[in-house]
Parts: sequence; structure tokens; C-alpha cells
Amino acid sequence: METVRETNFSNLRLANRGKVRDIYEVGEHLLIVATDRISAFDVVMDDPIPDKGGILTQISIFWFEKLSSIIDNHFITADPDEYPESCKPYRDQLIGRSMLVHRAEPLSVECVVRGYLSGSGWVEYRAQGSISGIPLAEGLKESSQLPEPIFTPSTKAAPGTHDENISFEEVVKIVGEQRAKEIKRISLKLYQYGKDFASERGIIIADTKFEFGLVKDRLMLIDEVLTPDSSRFWPMAEYSPGRAQKSFDKQFLRDYLNGLDWPKKPPPPKLPSEVIHITRDKYLEVLERLTGKKL
Repeated sequence: METVRETNFSNLRLANRGKVRDIYEVGEHLLIVATDRISAFDVVMDDPIPDKGGILTQISIFWFEKLSSIIDNHFITADPDEYPESCKPYRDQLIGRSMLVHRAEPLSVECVVRGYLSGSGWVEYRAQGSISGIPLAEGLKESSQLPEPIFTPSTKAAPGTHDENISFEEVVKIVGEQRAKEIKRISLKLYQYGKDFASERGIIIADTKFEFGLVKDRLMLIDEVLTPDSSRFWPMAEYSPGRAQKSFDKQFLRDYLNGLDWPKKPPPPKLPSEVIHITRDKYLEVLERLTGKKL
């Protein structure tokens, strides 16, 4: 698969260019193209990760199908031959890294579920003894498994800014009480399904982020789901609380960047070929372990 850092489809209307995905309007639907861009600390690196877009797309499609019994999702097809005629000139670039989806109105909340104490949750716990207003027991270590998964929503930050953890009460203010309860219940159920499935394949899903949208007032799972970009994946065989864990996600890249004298703002540093290759291999291992398929 050819490495793609950015797409420019001249006869399609670009609706949004995110940190990873280029989204085009195609009639009443959207065309989502997962590029090989990778971001860390909300900065998009100049160096792409080969095959990353294809890996993310295949993992999301796998989970959309698995989780459809819990909630409907926006996925329609990933076969470019079934896309509208206007997409046909770009068929070769779309194979394996794109999805045609229902156009949804996204909810302005990031639905984070944590089963383990890590990342910004660990930082907040050390400072306040809680996450998103949820008090936790004293004496927990970094990477400790929580007694039960918790819903720790965050804001959906504008480009160039950081998401911030918010309380459930703040979610109610944003989407209303009934909708807030619904997305909390569904997020926890999706996480539990994914966590149980992955554990049988030697992977711990420490935490993850879901996004929801409305299609004619019907709630749907949108964006990506349970990928190495939206989740922390740890090898179960090497899990040991009290420290940061080895991972199958972009934590390896974050750790490399943390070792540099870089202020975590543009321009990004150039990535060595070894970092690019190791990151790619980690993403590929998640795909193969979860789906049993190769790219």
C-alpha cells in the first residue's frame, strides 16, 4: 500500500482534514480516508507511518461489525467499487484505507472509558485523588487496574488545543441528562466487550475513547473504534503495575519524543527510521492479534 500523508481529491468537497483523517462530502454521505499521518501531543508529525491508515481502517471495520449488536454505527462500506461515481478516479488511493459512512452530527463530548490508571488519568489522580470528579481509592499505582471501568469524559478540543477531562455533570449540560446517561451506559458496555475480546488474544485495553453522533436523532457510533490511535493496548504477558507499560500503540512514539528537547508544539522533530518502523510494527501486531488477519 502506497504511503499517503495527505489526499487532495479535486472534484470532491473536503469537509475536514483532521490529525489523521481526510473527510470528504459525497452526496448525502461522507468519505473518510485514513492517511498515514501520526500525531503526538496534538502535533502532527511530518513523517508518516507506512500502512497506518490501512491498519486503523481495518481495525475499525472489524469492531464496527463486532459491536453492531450493542449500537448502530455510521459504517456503510469500504469497497470503492460501491462508492459514488465521483470517487472512482481515486479508487487506487482509497482501497484499504477508506470508508463510506452516514453523515452524522457529532456530539461535543469525547467518551473516554478507563479500566486502568494511566496517562492523563494517572496525572489527575496523583494531583486530586480522582478522575473527572470520580474519587478513587488511595494508594493506587501507575497502571493499576481499577475495581471496575469508569466513564471519564473529556471535551472535544479545537485543533491546536488539548482535550480536558470533565465531570459527568458537565456532560449533562452539554448533551442533556437522558443523552448523557445513554452514552455513558453504551460506552461502558462497548469497552467491556472490547476488553474481554482482546484479553483472550493477550491484549489489555487499558483505556479507550468513543465518539457518537446523531443521524436523524438516532444515536450512532462514529469515527474510529478501539484502534491504537484511540486506545492504550498493553501486552498482557508483560503487565506489571507500578510503572508505565510496554504498548502496542503510539506510546512508543510519545516516549521517544519525551526524551527529546522539544517543546511539544510545531514544528515537530524529524522521526528516525527506526522509530517509524517500530511504530508500524506495533500497529500491525494489534491488527493481527485482534482480527487474525494480515494487512
